[in-house]
Amino acid sequence: MGVPSERFLRMVDGLAGVQRAKARDYLSFSVAGKRFGYHWPRTKTVGLKQTLSEQVALVAERPDVFEKQFTAGGFGWVVIHLSRIAEDELNELLYEAWRLTAPQELVDHHPLS
Repeated sequence: MGVPSERFLRMVDGLAGVQRAKARDYLSFSVAGKRFGYHWPRTKTVGLKQTLSEQVALVAERPDVFEKQFTAGGFGWVVIHLSRIAEDELNELLYEAWRLTAPQELVDHHPLS
C-alpha cells in the first residue's frame, strides 16, 4: 500500500484541463481557474477538495490516513498521507476533487474510467 509522489503526479496529469502552479514548498492544481488540490513533496502529503460530509467521514474513519485541512465555500479539504493510502482509493478521491471543481461539460466528457 502507498502511492509514491511521482505516481500521484501522473494521476493528476491524467485529468483534463488541469493547470499546475509551483510555490516554494508545494504544487497546486486547478481546473477552470479554481483549485482542487495541493501536493507537499517534503511531507509526501496531498490536500484534496471534498464535500463536507466526505471530509468528516474520511477523518473519522481513518485518522492515520486523513487529516482535516480546512473548510471553505461549502467544501471540506483533507490532507492525505500518500504512504498510507491505496492507489485506487486515492484515484477516486482525486477524481472527486477535480469533479467538484471542473465545469460540467468537462466532467461529462471525462468520466472516471
